[in-house]
Amino acid sequence: MSAAKADRIVDGRDLEPPEPFILTMEALDAISPGQTVMLVLGREPFPLYRALQLNGYAWETTHNDDGTVEILIRHRPE
Repeated sequence: MSAAKADRIVDGRDLEPPEPFILTMEALDAISPGQTVMLVLGREPFPLYRALQLNGYAWETTHNDDGTVEILIRHRPE
């Protein structure tokens, strides 16, 4: 997966919780259907998945060789 494919990128690797979550939700509020947000973190954000599910988003998670996790998020098709 490549961050270049995303409409918005949130790099949360150097941020303390809950800042990556807050920035991700703000980015999701700003996109239109068909657009995506890429969240890049140093670990998998399991609590985020439940929030995405409850708010109508779909996501794909990729684990990179360097230990980073990329989550590509979009509006769930209706």
